Amino acid sequence: MMDRAPYTTQLQAGLGLVSETKTLLELWSPGMPVSELHSVALQSGRFPEITARRLRNIVSECFAPRYLKAGGAPALHLKKLSDGIHTSELSQLMFIFTCRANPILGDFVRDVYWARYAGGYQDISSEDARAFVERGIDDGMTSKRWSESTIRRVSAYLTGCCADYGLLERGLRTSRRILSFRVAPAVSAYLAYELHFDGIGDNAILKHKNWQLFGLDREDVLEEMKRLSLKGLFIVQSAGDVVRISWKMRNMEELCYALTKG
Repeated sequence: MMDRAPYTTQLQAGLGLVSETKTLLELWSPGMPVSELHSVALQSGRFPEITARRLRNIVSECFAPRYLKAGGAPALHLKKLSDGIHTSELSQLMFIFTCRANPILGDFVRDVYWARYAGGYQDISSEDARAFVERGIDDGMTSKRWSESTIRRVSAYLTGCCADYGLLERGLRTSRRILSFRVAPAVSAYLAYELHFDGIGDNAILKHKNWQLFGLDREDVLEEMKRLSLKGLFIVQSAGDVVRISWKMRNMEELCYALTKG
């Protein structure tokens, strides 16, 4: 029996949706229920080429599971950051939340994308994604076996979503070129502080699996943290395997404010 959420086909409701998410963040306000957000979005005229049904799916199946968890904290933080950090940085934060809401995407990035990147490969093919999906099914990662058509669609969703977030080349193709993908400093700071306020210890933060979404191991994260300490966000002290971090910000709101001010 699985001790984690099973793989689902939820990515079919929408892949990266970076521009759509930015617009929804502008329209959303804290405490707004999903049904109201859909109504506000529909009446805003900001989605002229999207049907009401499609927009409902985007709001309920994509935006809500990714950004309205924990009382809407992710949406609140992204909304605060959206006008002060670059779109590419905002996209990386969306990428983290999307991987959390869709474990199949996070595992694909960790197990396939970075393995091929480290191996010196130039691209990732539909067959690579398909092999990953089939392996997951065989390993019991889905609640039931998927049909051939579902396997094919989900494989395409995985590579398409990676393209939307800048890991792979965009466009309809059976093989996509691997792009350079490095975590932005603002994203590193956000992730480190978020894990800290979730009650995770300093040493455990360095080994958290979310860093693996950016191809970082413990030593990479430590070096990233040391670079960030030069910006005055925290103080890092390390001796052997022991790391101590003095956190300067008292909450995520303070951090978001600091990041928007550069």
